[in-house]
Amino acid sequence: MKRLILACVGVVALAGPAMAADIVGTWQRSNGESRIRMAPCGGAVCGTISWLKTPGKGDAKVGQQVFYDMKPDGSGGWEGSAFNPEDGKTYSGKATVSGGSMTTKGCVLGGMICKSVSWSRVN
Repeated sequence: MKRLILACVGVVALAGPAMAADIVGTWQRSNGESRIRMAPCGGAVCGTISWLKTPGKGDAKVGQQVFYDMKPDGSGGWEGSAFNPEDGKTYSGKATVSGGSMTTKGCVLGGMICKSVSWSRVN
C-alpha cells in the first residue's frame, strides 16, 4: 500500500509544469551564417553572437547580445526578449528546444506578427 501511495505521488509530481529543455550551449543558424552562445546570465539565460560567417557584412557583430532574460515558460519552452541586429528592434522572444534543434521566434503586436529561425546545436 505504501508503494502504491508513493507511486501516485510520483505521477502527480510529473504532471506539474513541463520542464524546459536545456538551452545552454552553442547553436548554429540553419542558413550557416551565424552562431550564438546561450549561457546563464543572472537568473536567466542570454544569447550572444559567437561567430559570423561573414563578419562586417551586416549590422550583426560578434559579442552582440541578441537574446535577453530567457526563462522557462512553464510549457517546456523559453521566453524573454530577442534583439534583431538587422532592424535594430527588440521583440518578445520565445525558444523551443528538441534534442539538437532549437527554434526561436520573435513577435510583435501581442504575437500577431512573428518570425521564426531554426538552429542546430554545435556543442
